[in-house]
Amino acid sequence: MAEITASGQHVALPDEPPPRLEVGVLGWMRKNLFSSIPNFILTVIGLCLLYLIIPPMLDWLIIDAHWQVGTNNAECSRTDIPAGACWTMIRARFGILMYGFYPGDERWRVDLAFLLQFVAIAGLLIEGIPYKKYWAIFLFGIYPFLALFLLLGGVETSQWGGLMLNLVLATTGIVASLPIGILLALGRRSKLPIIRILSVAFIEFVRGVPLITVLFMASVVFPLFMPEGVNFNKLLRVVVGIALFSAAYLAEVIRGGLQAIPKGQYEGAMALGLNYWKMNVLIILPQALRISIPGIVNSFIGLFMDTTLVVIVGQIELLGMAQSSARDPNWLGTINTALAFVSIMFFIFCFGMSRYSQYLERKLYTGHKR
Repeated sequence: MAEITASGQHVALPDEPPPRLEVGVLGWMRKNLFSSIPNFILTVIGLCLLYLIIPPMLDWLIIDAHWQVGTNNAECSRTDIPAGACWTMIRARFGILMYGFYPGDERWRVDLAFLLQFVAIAGLLIEGIPYKKYWAIFLFGIYPFLALFLLLGGVETSQWGGLMLNLVLATTGIVASLPIGILLALGRRSKLPIIRILSVAFIEFVRGVPLITVLFMASVVFPLFMPEGVNFNKLLRVVVGIALFSAAYLAEVIRGGLQAIPKGQYEGAMALGLNYWKMNVLIILPQALRISIPGIVNSFIGLFMDTTLVVIVGQIELLGMAQSSARDPNWLGTINTALAFVSIMFFIFCFGMSRYSQYLERKLYTGHKR
């Protein structure tokens, strides 16, 4: 900044700091919370609601909660102290909530299997960790067989339950449904009538029935059509049903991404002499999947939450175990705590998937910002 003096000389003046109301916390609040009268009113209403909801929630969850070690709800049901969450029940039933009826001396198998899974996923997804190709080979080529060996370990799948079962169903469902969904999306856009008709028929049929019906058919109806003496594991049938159900929805999400690709991308790929599969694998699908990230992750989150429905076919996952624990005569009256614990666990996993999808969107963004 410069100023012209009376003698005609230019004298440099120091830059003035920006107004306090335009920068920092006050600037952010003025821009995002109080930029107009409607925003001001909505902000005040929101703050009032937070004041009415958060303090009582914290009182119940933490301040007045019961954390003692015990074998019944005697401490939690006392009337001479404020009533809070009975985390004593969660501590006492933690093993059941996490592993179901998996034998206690064999639970190290579950811990090791999921530890290897999280390490492999971290190695593949976290930027900066080298050897991505080898992490992918381990996660998709070696780990499934290793995990199957660890989790079975002489244990019947009917003993699987709790959060362990939710993670098994969600992981296998996600891994299996994504490639099937991609093939169905390509099949629905295929120029071959038979492929297109079969893909459309499968997608519309599966999307036209609720998941409960699919699980019931996989668990009860499907064995009736098998030859006498031939029977598949119930959990395997449930996994297949969940994977196919999710694949039908993913197919439509991915088809939306394919339709968003400009025609010039196809023409450019064909001008380079690429065949159908190379064109889709190298040019089209990477762009379509990037566009479809929000919808794909939304489907994965829905799949993870839908794993609670397997209780109708006799597989007791986290929610079922929590409700069963609250019905135990020693822990009557703790259903609210049980449901709060389940909500927290599901929120942690679903929020984590959501945040990572937003990170991927920012990382893979190739458009032009104004």
